[in-house]
Amino acid sequence: MMKRLALVMALSLATTAHAEDVGDVWKAKCKSCHGEDGKAKTKMGQKESIDDFSSPAWQKAESDAEIREVISDGSSKNKKMKAFKDKLTPEQIDALVGYIRTMKAK
Repeated sequence: MMKRLALVMALSLATTAHAEDVGDVWKAKCKSCHGEDGKAKTKMGQKESIDDFSSPAWQKAESDAEIREVISDGSSKNKKMKAFKDKLTPEQIDALVGYIRTMKAK
């Protein structure tokens, strides 16, 4: 019983730490253009006509693989969106894809 409890505790702590990490990565690498909430209501977001990640239409149109590719390799639609494959780990990129999926319109 104690081993199971310890495992549950360790997993919940890891999940909490992971959630904080992805938020920190978003703030450090993405927020300046995409905004805190993914709506891109920033100077750069408006100047570059960056998509609103909270839009149901955008969420439906973009697959996880497409989002991952843009984060990794940059955007063919917007040259200002640089590749992050050399700056972020694959795990961080996957976490960002999940984070972006939480940005549904409220």
